[in-house]
Amino acid sequence: MKNFRKLNSNDKPICSVCIANYNGIEYIDSCISSVINQTFLFNVEIIIHDDAPTDGSADYIQKNYPAVRLIESSMNVGFCVSNNRMAKEAAGDFLFFLNNDAILFPDALETLYNYSLHGNSHLILSLPQYNAETCELIDIGSKFDLFLNPVPNKDKMQAKNIGMVIGACLWIPMPLWKDLGGFPEYFQSLAEDMYICCMARLRGFQVETTPYSGFHHWVGKSIGGGKILKDRLSTLIKRRALSERNKSYVMVICYPSPLFQLFFPIHIFLLFTEGLFLSIIKSKPDLLLSIYLFAIKSLWKKRYRLLRLREIHQKRKTIKPHVFLKPFNFIPYKFEMLIRYGMPEIK
Repeated sequence: MKNFRKLNSNDKPICSVCIANYNGIEYIDSCISSVINQTFLFNVEIIIHDDAPTDGSADYIQKNYPAVRLIESSMNVGFCVSNNRMAKEAAGDFLFFLNNDAILFPDALETLYNYSLHGNSHLILSLPQYNAETCELIDIGSKFDLFLNPVPNKDKMQAKNIGMVIGACLWIPMPLWKDLGGFPEYFQSLAEDMYICCMARLRGFQVETTPYSGFHHWVGKSIGGGKILKDRLSTLIKRRALSERNKSYVMVICYPSPLFQLFFPIHIFLLFTEGLFLSIIKSKPDLLLSIYLFAIKSLWKKRYRLLRLREIHQKRKTIKPHVFLKPFNFIPYKFEMLIRYGMPEIK
């Protein structure tokens, strides 16, 4: 309990651990305990945003973890707003965003802190991600295909050559977070990690994963779907819809010219074609409407805002298009997944 007493200290924390919680009472004990029991020798604070849950999470956290700073929301606001609120309250030199269904290895914070000190001070970091159910390695960060689909990296030698790290375990210096403007709240949830990482890379900052330590993750427990079940890719309509929409937003804002002009029209064509194909094959017309046309219509409705943001951020970019493309694979990842697992199960 030595580290737990540190959380009550009045000293300025080195790191602010921010946990967005929604109906996570089944996992929150393991998550908080993994932070409390860190080997990290410096002061840490834990902030939890309880996003209007229905499982009694807030009362449970208040009763069992009095040293945790709890922010209660009167309405469900989503992952982006939750984390932005915690970041505003945080006092640490570093922010560490952690899912409520993630469990840190004991040396995780120490590893991240030491790694950041010996690298570029403006660096987004994460840890190797392991499946909490099977203990199998999920990824060591992700690369992209040309249409911004995350491609899991499992090569430790490539830990410095990645495109993004998962928001379930994301370490970022406070000055860099403020400079990038935090998570875009109109995303609600999903792909906010892709956005912040692409924005950082566009500005010339590194995104890396440590090749050692790690965290276990109950994938899909916080929002559902997004995982392999019985050798089939399983996801939810809501998750897929937000993912496709927000990923498209990131392409509009972050892809430098001429990459945007070249690949974005193809991306829209493939989105519509994929939706039409899945709807016909699965005899579910609502898939085209609820996922793919939803994403395309959202892009059209927000086109002026997105293009204005694109103009602002493209003026601030410091890298050339070929540098932006370094962590990209040229084979479409969805095609690889189709060959490997067959048609996805979308519920």
